[in-house]
Amino acid sequence: MTEDKKLLKSKFEPFSIEPFFSGGKASISADGIILATTDDSEVVVTNFETGKRIGRIRGDGESITTLDITPDGSYLITCSRSLQMKTYKLPSCELLRTTKAHESPVIVMCVDSTSTLVATGGAEGSVKVWDIEGGYVTHSFRGHAGMISALKFWGNQGSSKWFLASASDQDNKIRVWDLVKRKGIALFENHDSVIRALDFSEDGETLISGGRDKVINLWDMSKLRLLTTIPIMDTVETAGFLKPGILTDDKTEQIIFAGGEKGETSLWSLKRMRRIAISPHRQKNTTEETSITEIIYKPGIDLFISVLSDETFLQLSLESLDLNVIRRIGGNHGQIIDCTFVGDNDQCLAIATNSPEVRIIRQESLDHSVLAAHTGIVMSIDRSFDGLWLGTASKDKHARLWDLSEILNGNKDMLEDSFTIFSGHLDSVGAIALPRTPTIRDNQSSVPPPSFVITGSQDLTVKRWSVPRKRGEIAKAIYTRKAHDKDINAIDVSPDNKMFSTASQDRTAKVWDLETGEIIAKLSGHKRGVWCVKFSPYEKIIATGSGDMHIKIWSLGDFSVLKTFEGHTNSVLNLSFLTFGEQLASSGADNLVKVWDIKTGECNATLDYHKEKVWCLALSDDDKTLVSGGGDGIITFWTDVTEKKIQEERNNQNELIMKQQQLDNYVLMKDWKNAIVLALSLDQPYQALKLFTQILENTSEPNSITGLIAVDKAIATLSDNELLKKLLLRVRNWNTNGQTSLVAQAILSTILCYYGIDELCAIDGVSNLIEGLIPYSEKHLIRTNEMIEESYIVDYVLEMMDSI
Repeated sequence: MTEDKKLLKSKFEPFSIEPFFSGGKASISADGIILATTDDSEVVVTNFETGKRIGRIRGDGESITTLDITPDGSYLITCSRSLQMKTYKLPSCELLRTTKAHESPVIVMCVDSTSTLVATGGAEGSVKVWDIEGGYVTHSFRGHAGMISALKFWGNQGSSKWFLASASDQDNKIRVWDLVKRKGIALFENHDSVIRALDFSEDGETLISGGRDKVINLWDMSKLRLLTTIPIMDTVETAGFLKPGILTDDKTEQIIFAGGEKGETSLWSLKRMRRIAISPHRQKNTTEETSITEIIYKPGIDLFISVLSDETFLQLSLESLDLNVIRRIGGNHGQIIDCTFVGDNDQCLAIATNSPEVRIIRQESLDHSVLAAHTGIVMSIDRSFDGLWLGTASKDKHARLWDLSEILNGNKDMLEDSFTIFSGHLDSVGAIALPRTPTIRDNQSSVPPPSFVITGSQDLTVKRWSVPRKRGEIAKAIYTRKAHDKDINAIDVSPDNKMFSTASQDRTAKVWDLETGEIIAKLSGHKRGVWCVKFSPYEKIIATGSGDMHIKIWSLGDFSVLKTFEGHTNSVLNLSFLTFGEQLASSGADNLVKVWDIKTGECNATLDYHKEKVWCLALSDDDKTLVSGGGDGIITFWTDVTEKKIQEERNNQNELIMKQQQLDNYVLMKDWKNAIVLALSLDQPYQALKLFTQILENTSEPNSITGLIAVDKAIATLSDNELLKKLLLRVRNWNTNGQTSLVAQAILSTILCYYGIDELCAIDGVSNLIEGLIPYSEKHLIRTNEMIEESYIVDYVLEMMDSI
């Protein structure tokens, strides 16, 4: 075994994919770069192109009701149930202003095309227009009978035509306000339910309104009357105009988009008065009702995004009427139940969430693909040896095998038909395992499927299945065995494919002969249900994790317990061998991941990042990255940096020794400026204190504050504000102790003598430093004055003695 293999992992750097959208409002800048989304009481700002997080804005504890980004991407405005409207500078996410917007929560918001005004609609029925930079109200309108449900600007400030349309949820009426004349100019009535969408045509001649009464109305803005009504046959939650001439040869033809309860993005021609395109987003095999909550359209770059109720963003292509999905982005994956690396060089990560679909995540972006054929929640997944096939087990009583080639090469973003289906269990299938050795190729260019699949179910049986060689052929069970007395939680196959193991809630794990299906050994010893079982890839041992918070290592020779690891404070949920079998990673319901030394039983590292149970673990093929997924929806990639950190510590230690020697040389040469700078940069307070104390006690040049004029000048010429801040920080700390306060006061006096107010105010956090200096300085002054007064008694006694 090489030296690298023997180096046990103890240092890890985390990179996480976290939920950034919990439903509600989302907004994108006009250039398609900055995305802002609501995450309950917080707002997450993301680079939409790269998927990198720009910032997370902490809220006031109340849910965000709406938000919007100005088209130029300069400002973000948010409103919450606390009635506060906040304005932030982008991309820094700096809070500029907090204002009470309305007497009740703001439900909808709209920014004008010039990025100078924002309109807000309150639950009390009023509409206000605000100057974004100034933070003041420019217009205020009343007249609606209920909560404002939609807003839309048209025109520009300073033009003769400058309108704002608004709608409410109780009277189902639309009011159009003239922002130049500051009054209402139109009242439109033709909806029977809540109006959720308003939009003006590019020329401002037409207004469309869409509502939950399943129709879109077209209004003539010149004659202020209804033009026509289009029955959409879907509850409309969002609608708007595409730019003229797009997707049609007739450059004057107007096309509108709509989305709603059915989960379909549809396009309608106003010239032909019919639907010309539809893109359904509900998966055909599921009963889950996915709807469209919002469609974001940026005409300048043809960015077209449907936001789904399952917190997914679908970027659709406007190059054809097919509306093909370009990107599929998960704003919140939900609970991560299981995960495994797939693809060449572990290019993707497959995850099972609390849904019937399996998602294939690309690590370099927010994008993911979907495997959608199950009708129940997927409980377990496992990959083939080459990572090109994936097995899935579900509550729908079925297991499936998927050929991932089309997903991995980018030809498809969704598969709705698996390679084959394994049907025969009478209850939920909660565990699945595939072979641990490569599948032998049979003169075919394509990679053949795995030779077998093992499944475990709540019907208490395990089945071994033969896998057909052609898509669509029926998979047959080779054998079925009654395995346990309670639910089967996990299955694992040995590295040589000769055995498999099962873990159950009946507090036992069992080892089976894979060929015959006969039991080899029963592993008893846990006091609660066994959640996970894992064969070592290099040693003849097997590990189990249980609800009793213990991990046990068993010998595959005599099946005795070799070691028991204790350290988790709740159930151990998953296990993974790493470092070529010398270490074991465990995840638990205590929200932690631990890394253990197999030989000694010591915990080498505790990885704390998750907020809820850590359900799953996966290790990359190169043994360098461990992935954990939890009930908090967070996926964390833990990269091993042990060797890097050890080398950094060595380099730092060597550098420290060299700098210490250099400091001693400066002191010997009486190069006080360099000595002080180096002492401060070493960040060793004792060394700096020792240096200043030595100077103050052993030297006393005339007209020097510290004892040496050279030291005074060295302090006076500190050109770096950070060094001056460090010195003030040390002075503040030394000033709290009576024994070191003399040094502190001498340095402080020197600083105040040579630095002006403006220079000191330029130091970051100087006010906090001054606040820490004043009380102790006053205390030392009082003590000094008392000592001076007491010294007069000595003078008095001496004088009286002379008179005797």
